Amino acid sequence: MEELTTFDKSLLNILQGGLPVCSHPFQVIGEELGTDEQTVLARVRALKEAGYVRRIGTFFNSARLGYKGTLVALQVEPEAMTQVAEAVNQYPGVTHNYEREGCYNLWFTLNTPCPEEEERILGTIEELPGVESLLNLKANKKYKINVQFKLQ
Repeated sequence: MEELTTFDKSLLNILQGGLPVCSHPFQVIGEELGTDEQTVLARVRALKEAGYVRRIGTFFNSARLGYKGTLVALQVEPEAMTQVAEAVNQYPGVTHNYEREGCYNLWFTLNTPCPEEEERILGTIEELPGVESLLNLKANKKYKINVQFKLQ
């Protein structure tokens, strides 16, 4: 895909934080952008295929739903990185997973409904081949930011 058009940028700005909650959200967006629902859907598909859009969805307040979160740092043997990352990603409570430089080279966040579930999952992950060490860095307080990229 060539460079983003002005229309694409406007569409992406809306999708980052203003997706209407209704039966035809892309029709509403189309009206806002001066076009129709089919055009919006076609551009969203094209932007997704080109890698500009990973997913469209909602965020839930996990704490309000009774979940507790933790940040986990793993020390993983380099040759086992892909297998460990894929195993970690199988857990539905994992929301982010990043390879990093340094001794602790794989970091992820985990949300679970109870301490026992967290212990079970982390115990299983700690036993994966290639995992040398695990740090469970519990949150004391959540500082939530809302990152949106204003495309112009």
